[in-house]
Amino acid sequence: MDRTNPAPPSRRSLIRGGLGLGAAATAGLAAGLRPAGAVQAAATPAAAVDYPSALWAPASTGNYTASSRPSAYPVNLVVIHVTQETFADTISLFQNPAHAAASHYVVRSADGAIDQCVRERDIAWHAGNWDYNTRSIGIEHEGWVDQPSYFTTALYHASAALTAEICDKYGIPKDRNHIIGHSQVPGTDHTDPGPNWDWVRYMRLVNGV
Repeated sequence: MDRTNPAPPSRRSLIRGGLGLGAAATAGLAAGLRPAGAVQAAATPAAAVDYPSALWAPASTGNYTASSRPSAYPVNLVVIHVTQETFADTISLFQNPAHAAASHYVVRSADGAIDQCVRERDIAWHAGNWDYNTRSIGIEHEGWVDQPSYFTTALYHASAALTAEICDKYGIPKDRNHIIGHSQVPGTDHTDPGPNWDWVRYMRLVNGV
């Protein structure tokens, strides 16, 4: 891939509804996976993250574009994703340069723990649309669109607090025109976060009501 070309990378060959890889690729990555719930041994200090509650788990530099947002591009959207993978597998995929995709944050189902994978100033390749990538923050949520049990109270509350902080920081209205699902991005073939994602509950939490 020509990294000098600002067009968004193709993810179709790597996608299985969300971030999934085929069984062979997943097996090939297994040796490097971080166990679910484990603390990253070489975690960067909290000052290196944009959200104080997050743990720094950097994506490969091959999976995002370095930038200087919001001076280079305005940040006016939050895009909600569902991983179609476990939390640990998602982090591993983002650290694999062959994946050609990453989001800014990943939220774990069991306890709402948050890893930051891409700095907010940089352009994560998460939406499959270059224009939307340049002006959005992408948040992945551990789980599968057809398994609502992954959408725990801890996950909703942690994600909503993160989204609220992002909206306050960049002056993003806390509404469904600016906090959108991946399925709403023009040109996408993704369905996440899917019909089991409780948008009413989520938006109430984001707005503190």
